[in-house]
Amino acid sequence: MHENHRDRLKNRFLTENLDTFEPHNVLELLLFYSIPQKDTNETAHRLIERFGSLSDVLDAPFEELIQVPGIKEHSATLLKLIPALSRRYMLDKHHGDEPLSSTEKIGQYFVDKYFGINVETVYLLLLDNKFDVIDCVKIHEGSVSSAAITLRRLVELALYRRASMVVLAHNHPSGVPIPSSEDIYTTREIKKAFDLLEIKMLGHILVAGEKYINILNY
Repeated sequence: MHENHRDRLKNRFLTENLDTFEPHNVLELLLFYSIPQKDTNETAHRLIERFGSLSDVLDAPFEELIQVPGIKEHSATLLKLIPALSRRYMLDKHHGDEPLSSTEKIGQYFVDKYFGINVETVYLLLLDNKFDVIDCVKIHEGSVSSAAITLRRLVELALYRRASMVVLAHNHPSGVPIPSSEDIYTTREIKKAFDLLEIKMLGHILVAGEKYINILNY
């Protein structure tokens, strides 16, 4: 019966996608691949009860996931893989090797880049003179302040990678895309430094969910 239930749920996914699945059914199916010999339905219900929703389960810290009965390291790793894989999928599908030649393209790039990231994170996007991506480097993770974004590191990265243009970005995971006075001041100081090096700073993108603004416009 257990094996038949797994086959039925897999076939249901293949014919209906996930559109008709309850949140616990999604987790139950996913956990088949890290818990091969046991019923995963009860574990899926425990996850929803503990964290509240499917997205909250996938956003939960690894250390909290493994505290749920039935969830060990393999299962917690699989759950954490889903948002990261989704982020890589969207970046590859939406952007690929496409030049980021407008504020709109850059803004959408960072909306996708921050998908599933629920801590404040700073990136520096490095572009060549054709707007092709050289690299996107994580500068800092945690609470964002001017002290966390050191001019020296930003400048050294841009010079070392021979970037012609740069874009700074950070996110507000549970807020709105409204810059603080410190955000605006820090942005202006960073732009001054890049101007002296004749490296064009195209923007400082602030992302909150699917919305973004360019702090350079403030």
